[in-house]
Amino acid sequence: MTSTLPSRRNFLALTGLAALSVSLTAACGAGGTGGKPAADGKVALEWWNIATTEPGKSLFPQISSAFTSAHPNIAIRTTSLENEAFKSKLTATTSSGKLPDVFQTWGGGVLRQQVDAGLVEDLTDALDWSSDLTPVSLQAYQFDGRTYGVPYDIGMVGFWYNKKLFARAGITTPPATWAEFLEDVRKLKAAGITPIALAGKEKWPGHFYWAYLAMRVAGLPALQQAATNKDFTGAGFVQAGTHLKELVDLQPFQTAFLGAGYATPGGQAATMGNGKAAMELMGQWGPSVQKDAGADLGADLGFFPFPSVDGGAGRATDVFGGGGGFALRKGAPKEALDFLKFFVLDNEPKLLASNGYLPVVKGAESRLTDANKKAVADSLVRATGFQLYLDQAYPPAVGQEVNDSVADLIAGRKTPEQVTTSITEAAKSA
Repeated sequence: MTSTLPSRRNFLALTGLAALSVSLTAACGAGGTGGKPAADGKVALEWWNIATTEPGKSLFPQISSAFTSAHPNIAIRTTSLENEAFKSKLTATTSSGKLPDVFQTWGGGVLRQQVDAGLVEDLTDALDWSSDLTPVSLQAYQFDGRTYGVPYDIGMVGFWYNKKLFARAGITTPPATWAEFLEDVRKLKAAGITPIALAGKEKWPGHFYWAYLAMRVAGLPALQQAATNKDFTGAGFVQAGTHLKELVDLQPFQTAFLGAGYATPGGQAATMGNGKAAMELMGQWGPSVQKDAGADLGADLGFFPFPSVDGGAGRATDVFGGGGGFALRKGAPKEALDFLKFFVLDNEPKLLASNGYLPVVKGAESRLTDANKKAVADSLVRATGFQLYLDQAYPPAVGQEVNDSVADLIAGRKTPEQVTTSITEAAKSA
């Protein structure tokens, strides 16, 4: 999902690169960081992921070990990095024209530029099991009718809240409108409770607010049209920033939030998990990271969708989010796709049982047992529209500017108008 993205210059340099090697059906590829025979004659796959918190931190190595045990001719070399560190490393690796055999992706504009640079394998013809996956989970990885990635998780961003703290502030039901949301923030502050936990240092969590407000005020079609026209200066987008400033002016975030990370000690997830804030706006993975970084709120944890905005053109049932997936470098060995099939299809029950992921396999949602995960899944089922994270949906330079400008708005360094102007300038020059 989220923030340090490849620069425009890096990708422009890459667009002149030729395809790095032979097709997926070849036994081994050339030009990548892995896929070469190990010293013992095994095929060595290089796998980069972001599983640095539970449940992935424990589950991903288990899946990898189970695969190599069943396929003794394959060795998997794993690199697990925190979100931002992963993106920085992948950017540097991409700039050199080399990618790991299997790497984390959120799809969208970032993946599209890697595809356009000839660095990513087209999986369409080899993915004969794609019909087992839900169409919405595949959307972010498909361009011009071709598929370039395999999802293992899909979900949406919404508010995770502490029921006990809401009750202490006299809030009986979650807010349905932005006006009600702001009023609840005031009630929480009056009760001496920090309303919202935010990882201001990492920027990507803050962009969730502006993106959702843009969807609610201007509407999803307007957001999509702005990306096509490369113009985000419309009144609806300025109003989205104005509404976000209304929230910021209430000083709803924890002390020193501008220097806080997301999954770090004392960061956003820990603040929420430890009961020191009443809400966080986060994706389906939120509860797992809360538990890993802080504590498990258990029955005190609830979920509600982002509120509607009175007078806005957007629908309250339009959702914003995405999921995690994996792509293969151009010329990755065929064993890499075998690993992805094993990871997604054979281990879907384990992924769901961990309560850290939502299903991408058709019909698997019936196996969800966690009430909050069911609430997220139900919202997805009822969704009338879906928008991928803006810092992934748009070209990297544009997504980065969204994150940077919204962070500046939250920090009081930019006005709502300046935010839209900066994003538009980035879009026109991308």
